[in-house]
Amino acid sequence: MAKIGKIASETLLSRNREFLLKMELFDFEKKDPEISPLRLVSDNKEPQLFPNIEKQFVSFIFFRVNPDWRKLESETKRIFKSEFQSVFNLFNEHLLLFSYSLVGFDSKADLMFWRIGDSLDSIQEMTAKLYRTNLGSYLETTDNYLAVTKKMMFISPDSHDSAEDRFHIKGGQKKYHFVYPCAKSRDWYSMSDEERAELMEQNFMVGKKFENIRIHMTHAFGFSEQEFIVSFETDEPKDFLALAEEMRETAASKFTMRGMPVYTCRQRSLMECLDAIG
Repeated sequence: MAKIGKIASETLLSRNREFLLKMELFDFEKKDPEISPLRLVSDNKEPQLFPNIEKQFVSFIFFRVNPDWRKLESETKRIFKSEFQSVFNLFNEHLLLFSYSLVGFDSKADLMFWRIGDSLDSIQEMTAKLYRTNLGSYLETTDNYLAVTKKMMFISPDSHDSAEDRFHIKGGQKKYHFVYPCAKSRDWYSMSDEERAELMEQNFMVGKKFENIRIHMTHAFGFSEQEFIVSFETDEPKDFLALAEEMRETAASKFTMRGMPVYTCRQRSLMECLDAIG
């Protein structure tokens, strides 16, 4: 009986660890202390080691092309696109860059760049240089969301030095990316931590059903009127629709402010994205 009890206890501990790891994606309110290389835990005699997590700036910038672009001659467009790509590639060493096409999906935008790095200056410099290209003169920014990571950091999909774990995530590995800026109502913050945790547990249980969807949450409060930018990567859009529908029925959803756009983005090479705009 003692052996059975020990096994049951170990199983429960394992499930609790798994729950805490995944709840991190939905813990929008709890402000943990900054992660340090060494943290002492009161109920553990041995110190626990945590990796250094560098905060990163995250930018989702959306563009719409001016209809006059499509009236240009094919050779002119080819030259302009080549120039634009050369400038884009200059920043591969400083930023994680992913390009997405929205053509046929959204009337607000045709193109989106997901940019991740440790310098705001690099993001601004890249944007300015792209605008100064010939193609850039035909682009209009429709939305530009800026956020920061806190409990994890993104690493390159091609990185061989770092492996994925709960702190290090490889972005840009799925075909589709759904970008959702969001904010909670004031009623949400009037509840206790325990009440919010109970509601978030419901969201956790819904998200757990969709293991092929990667959920990223970055913090935007202070940069804009949004508090968080939540984005979902998946290879199957139908699964995201099913997830969104179930999330809408949770008790926590009534505290989410509506009216913010949700963007559907298809990852493609930069030149494929540029060819798609005409």
